[in-house]
Amino acid sequence: MTFSIVGRSADGQSLGVAVASKFLAVGAAVPAARADVGALATQSFANLAYRVQGLALLGTGTTAADTVAGLTAADPGRATRQLGVVGRSGDGATFTGDECFPWAGGVAGDGYAIQGNILTGADVVRDMEAAWLADPAAPLARRLHAALAAGDRAGGDSRGRQSAALFVVRRGAGYGGLSDVEVDLRVDDDPDPVTRLGTLIGLWELYFQKPDPATLLPLTGELATEVADRLAALGFADLAGWAGVENLEERLVDDAIDPLVLAHLRAGSPSSSPSQDRP
Repeated sequence: MTFSIVGRSADGQSLGVAVASKFLAVGAAVPAARADVGALATQSFANLAYRVQGLALLGTGTTAADTVAGLTAADPGRATRQLGVVGRSGDGATFTGDECFPWAGGVAGDGYAIQGNILTGADVVRDMEAAWLADPAAPLARRLHAALAAGDRAGGDSRGRQSAALFVVRRGAGYGGLSDVEVDLRVDDDPDPVTRLGTLIGLWELYFQKPDPATLLPLTGELATEVADRLAALGFADLAGWAGVENLEERLVDDAIDPLVLAHLRAGSPSSSPSQDRP
């Protein structure tokens, strides 16, 4: 009772899933992905065992199509299932059982699989595919969300809206470079979860993405003086201390400042004690 997209980035290094549903915390059940292996979405009476089994098959080099065939062949409940799979290369694959509630179906192509059930109509999947294909160079998180948002605008789940999630993996792309989970965002219960998910992606980009080297500003002269004065006014001896409180440490660089960090500093954040959001 869900619509989802499983996709691979244009460079083949990121793999992920975006999903939305009239279902509490859909991100806890549908998506699975492993860096350098593949990604999948299990839905419509989701078989959560597909997540472990599917990634294991993809890890042996099994294609997306053969992974779908293997998982569904061994499942006596396959007639009620829906599944989308993408591997580290080649076409994605999608499966819709004969007993899924209408409208149900999916499409797949090079590096993607899109599927949904109890949808308002086939245009949900069609519009998701068009959005996915529209900007191949976009970062995977944004590209997946664009496809999800297109499906939502087309009507999405015919029962309504409740939750959405985005899960993306890439080797070494996690917090501090110490995990492969690049993006893991969930909106578990919200009247407009896909829109809210887009807002969270913007916050993730601010807090966890590395700065663009081409935009860095040298911390010299008047700018260095301004930064020091602003930090002192906020009660901080250095940029690192303030950035740690504001959860901007991933954007720090030596002897320069990210324009986004500078804008945040100039805005005069009201924070005055260490953040409780740090993992």
